[in-house]
Amino acid sequence: MNRLITLLFTVFIMATSVFSQTLSVRQKKLATIAALEAQGDLVRLEPAIREALDKGVTINEIKEAFSQLYAYTGFPRSLNALGVLSKVLESNNGKWQEGKPWTRPAEWDDATKTLKNGTEIQTKLSGKPFDYTFCPQDDYYLKSHLFGDIFAGDQLSAADREIVTVAALSALKGVAPQLAAHKAGAVNMGNTQAQVDELCKYLSENGLSQCDAASDACAGSWPKGNPNDAYAKYFTGNSHLAPIQPKNLAAGEKTVQSYANVTFEPGCRNNWHVHHGAHQILICVGGEGIYQEWGKPAIRLKPGDIIDIPEGAKHWHGATANSWFQHLASHVHVGDPESNEWLEPVNDEQYAEANK
Repeated sequence: MNRLITLLFTVFIMATSVFSQTLSVRQKKLATIAALEAQGDLVRLEPAIREALDKGVTINEIKEAFSQLYAYTGFPRSLNALGVLSKVLESNNGKWQEGKPWTRPAEWDDATKTLKNGTEIQTKLSGKPFDYTFCPQDDYYLKSHLFGDIFAGDQLSAADREIVTVAALSALKGVAPQLAAHKAGAVNMGNTQAQVDELCKYLSENGLSQCDAASDACAGSWPKGNPNDAYAKYFTGNSHLAPIQPKNLAAGEKTVQSYANVTFEPGCRNNWHVHHGAHQILICVGGEGIYQEWGKPAIRLKPGDIIDIPEGAKHWHGATANSWFQHLASHVHVGDPESNEWLEPVNDEQYAEANK
């Protein structure tokens, strides 16, 4: 009995250790330089590389990370990042670790083996066989080159490669499907879900991500702000609010127009509502959204579109079902006391019709 209790306790401790595992400082530094490489921010990248080297990331690991990222961010940014690394290393003086010596992978001389190994790695990462028959060229490139040639290097583990990839994709716009796939793939390749969640939160909190830490909903170029808790009861889904104060006004000074940035996660929309004493202007700055006035067809919104909502018009607005959406909202006073009249939610049938 005592042996059984001891065994169960040991299993519990091991399980707790696995599921509570967090990212190391080294992994966070790898993620930081990967995100900055993807953003092309060479000014921030130089000190970030120095810090990564100081925290134990090796020179050859950084070379491997930037080389791998050419497949995700393009050769120009990969080469630019390697150029910054070369510049940093001019002041090395032996204080940073070279790391494991680089050796040419044997697979590079055997195309059949490279394709076989790459197919196996891609299957493990995806969680199932992935055959892109729509475009056989890309199917071969993915299997043979990306997961074959590139993953054949031994400087980074498969788990670390996915941390680098998730960080880079998080820093880019327009790659939400690939980001979602690699967040799942990061777990398949040896990271815990807790580590992936921590990675996304770390990137978001440090200005390294275009995307919301809790989802694949991108925050856009404008500030996302905080969860819109005060108005959550008037929304279906999750939204975020960032008030905007004109630079030339002192704290507390009034303006004839109020400004705010609202970010809607996919599927999020506000209730039907009416603005009294003001008309509202929406300036769309990111993602794809919907605006609809009562009794009129829904209008699809993309960055650059502007909606001027008449005072007293019953309406709603929000994200499409499959995209985040971000708009700036401004209320222009028309003389009467200003107020919002919140009405019934946009039901699923109305929302589905608006998404057609």
